[in-house]
Amino acid sequence: MLIAGFPAGPWGTNCWVVATGPGSECVVIDPGKDAAGGVEQTVAEHRLKPVAMLATHGHIDHIWSIAPLAGAYDTTAWIHPADRHLLADPMAGLSADWRSLLGGMSGEPAFVEPDDVRELSDGVSLELAGVRFDVVHTPGHTRGSVVFRTPYAGPEDVPEVMFSGDLLFAGSIGRTDLPGGDPAQMRASLAASVLPLDDRVVVLPGHGPQTTIGNERASNPHLAGLPAAAPAGSVPGRHRGL
Repeated sequence: MLIAGFPAGPWGTNCWVVATGPGSECVVIDPGKDAAGGVEQTVAEHRLKPVAMLATHGHIDHIWSIAPLAGAYDTTAWIHPADRHLLADPMAGLSADWRSLLGGMSGEPAFVEPDDVRELSDGVSLELAGVRFDVVHTPGHTRGSVVFRTPYAGPEDVPEVMFSGDLLFAGSIGRTDLPGGDPAQMRASLAASVLPLDDRVVVLPGHGPQTTIGNERASNPHLAGLPAAAPAGSVPGRHRGL
């Protein structure tokens, strides 16, 4: 299996390119701002053909380049229906301060939906580019956040990888203070979708370095005490991205 990742744009959003191997079809996950060049380089280097764009959620730092790349490669874009509106109106997912800042940026694109958009459902398994992506709905960061779990075929003792978006980072979790965020849903998603997993599962997050479920179970302070509820109104911890 080939998994290539690189951070892109001012938010350092990890964009992932997944394929069975060189010279095959591939899937692009979370192509954010300034990701197009990295995708083009990765595709050329490994002789790949993109067939799908997957979004873990609809925040602007994860979907900025979806429409341009989907158009360039004539691919399908996949997103959960609760976040689909953000493809054409990503400002709706931002705070007033961020909307003001980005609204004043010169050269800001006019966001539109890709020509071919399909909606993700919890529990569905997608077979794309010869790779299986198990979709798990994980609201909390946004209403339509999902993670993708993929069986890993490699020599390492890794049963699967999880593209966690902004649900789980190395040592932290996604913020819940933007429109659509919900601390209680975030705790429920972490308890249901992270804690039951094998310690060997590799986590490929939306921001920052990769980690494992075992590492996060042992050291991530936001997983401590789950599934017990955190105090109401607790402040989100350190986070990356939007």
